[in-house]
Amino acid sequence: MIRRKRFRYPRTLGRAGRALTIAAAALGLVTASALTTSASASASAPRTASVSSSASAAHQSPATLLPPTGGALGPNVIVFDPTMSQASIQSTLTTIATQQVPNQFGTERYALLFKPGTYGSVANPLVFQVGYYTSVAGLGLTPDRTVINGSLDVYNQCLGSQTNCNATDNFWRSVTNLTINVAGGSGCQANTEFWAASQAAPLRRVVVNGNVSLMDYCDGSPDYASGGFIADSRFTGGTVINGSQQQYITRNTALDGWTNGVWNQVFCGDPGAPAQSFAANSGDPGGPAPYTTLATCPVTKEAPYLYLDDSGQYQVFVPSLQKSSSGPSWAAGPTPGTSLPLSKFYVVNPASTVMQINTALLLGDDLLFTPGVYNVPRTIHVLWPNTQIVGLGFPTLVPTDGNVAMDVADTGGTTLSGLIFDAGTEKSHALLDIAPRPFHVSHADNPITVDDVFFRVGGATAGTVRDAFVDNSDGSILDDVWIWRADHGAGAGTWTSDQADTGLTVNGNGVTAYGLAVEHFQKNETVWNGQQGTVIFFQNENPYEVPNQASWMASPTQNGYPAFLVGKHVKTFQGYGMGSYTFFNQGVGIQNSMAFQAPSRPGVQFHDILTVFLTGSGGIQSVINGKGAAVSSTFVGPSDVVSYP
Repeated sequence: MIRRKRFRYPRTLGRAGRALTIAAAALGLVTASALTTSASASASAPRTASVSSSASAAHQSPATLLPPTGGALGPNVIVFDPTMSQASIQSTLTTIATQQVPNQFGTERYALLFKPGTYGSVANPLVFQVGYYTSVAGLGLTPDRTVINGSLDVYNQCLGSQTNCNATDNFWRSVTNLTINVAGGSGCQANTEFWAASQAAPLRRVVVNGNVSLMDYCDGSPDYASGGFIADSRFTGGTVINGSQQQYITRNTALDGWTNGVWNQVFCGDPGAPAQSFAANSGDPGGPAPYTTLATCPVTKEAPYLYLDDSGQYQVFVPSLQKSSSGPSWAAGPTPGTSLPLSKFYVVNPASTVMQINTALLLGDDLLFTPGVYNVPRTIHVLWPNTQIVGLGFPTLVPTDGNVAMDVADTGGTTLSGLIFDAGTEKSHALLDIAPRPFHVSHADNPITVDDVFFRVGGATAGTVRDAFVDNSDGSILDDVWIWRADHGAGAGTWTSDQADTGLTVNGNGVTAYGLAVEHFQKNETVWNGQQGTVIFFQNENPYEVPNQASWMASPTQNGYPAFLVGKHVKTFQGYGMGSYTFFNQGVGIQNSMAFQAPSRPGVQFHDILTVFLTGSGGIQSVINGKGAAVSSTFVGPSDVVSYP
């Protein structure tokens, strides 16, 4: 057995030192916790960009130790050009949709990229569906450079019969950085962009001209939809139909109308958003709409994206930090930020080894993960500040030896975007660990950001983890994160399968989260120990399959576990638009004492929080700390608390 050592390595290495460190990384001996204070003193300091080929002295071949940067994006990144025939484009899109729309737990993944230009026309619109593990993106620097006349749709799926059609399982797909002039379709579906999706299905940096529906109302069934995320976008020329969407967050987006709310609709920095109107039992028909509206977002940093520059070369654009923002980042001109050539990225494919990935990171490369499922037998260590980790087509990382899939040193400026972390069959203590040994140095002006990153324990494969995501970095931003212990799929359905205590633990101070969803974990589902935290929109469902009350007790006198626990030492926290729902499906009257638990202090504040009884047995006895009406089969809710304390 190789003992793991903590190597100390200064930023400036001699040739021998570089070779030794590269060899250590190749053997998995260097960890993110080994990063010294000197290496992280300045988040804006340049990173080591290259190393001499004499590093092969570490008894490895130069080709192994020096993975090339740039290069091909692989067969599952499909690039469309406006000079292609529309028939050819339509055929390809239809073929992929036919495969991916029903492919909930399959291994195929796709990135569909459209070069700048116009696709389709009013007379002959381009209309296609977006299925599982499919990311659709324009390749212009701004969203107006790629225009689709038509629609990119997500419809209900029918589960077992045509009378049970809904959108509650429409996950893991995205559209970004393009303009849709809504056209096409027929009958009920004519001239409407349907995005009937739930979690892990973001719309980012899009312009939609025309009607948009966040539900599919065309098949006459219940049409349920449950959760979604829109950011950095603009909707004009029509209204957004919320319909049956039970909860939703819209951030930094210009709106031209919004029809209604159900339980919890949150708007942050959205010109044209509905006015604040959340009130006690606001989900009652005919009552006030359950809108939580903030004029500005406190701190944001939009996700990086791939584009083609004027010479036809790939670049990755990294947007700058914004504070007190409202509206799209590009509303007054190009988004402020920095372009990085693809030559700064190691392009990862499923054949890449952890040794190659860690070596690239050690040399100062950024990472661009291409579509695929990646078995990760050792931890990927992100060591340097300002490292960009970008995923195309929902690349999925699976730890195979009980290891952490990825850890990130507490150095500031690193971004993770567009990834899925799946728990492996051997128990890991975490899937993603940010700042495993935190310096607790503020990164408020150059934070670590996590955008459109999703976690699964079960579903695709039976897995287990203690705490799926741990964030210890001060000032970090979590933007659209869904952490899911599977309620269906592989390993789901019993209390002893897909075991996982906690979805998210935040120990960093000044952490801001937008669009956070944590569901079905077996103990405290979210634990927030950091000071000065802010959560804008939270979604939770309690675990379904609790077999008996004795199996689910936070203490001998407290039934169940809170969905969101603020640590007892926390003095300052702000939460907006947060909901927790219950469906105990074992026929046993399981009770949860409270959905939210927090110290009773003036600085720990919650705004517009709620519980709902979905169906099943038992219920939730209070919303927060004993306050708020219980929900059960006799009062399904929503039970609303407008402010606490």
